Amino acid sequence: MRCGSKCFIVEIEVGGEKQTKSVTARTPIEARKTIRGAYGTEAPILSVIEDKKKNL
Repeated sequence: MRCGSKCFIVEIEVGGEKQTKSVTARTPIEARKTIRGAYGTEAPILSVIEDKKKNL
């Protein structure tokens, strides 16, 4: 992990099915770039949400 990185939940549509992937990135834009690199530009990205887990 890099300094300042967060966990993002990315919802994408691959082969007509919705999938959620967890991505570690600094910004939502960087999370989108990571998903596009893995799945290509043809897979539509539906949402990118920061995962805010509470550390106890």
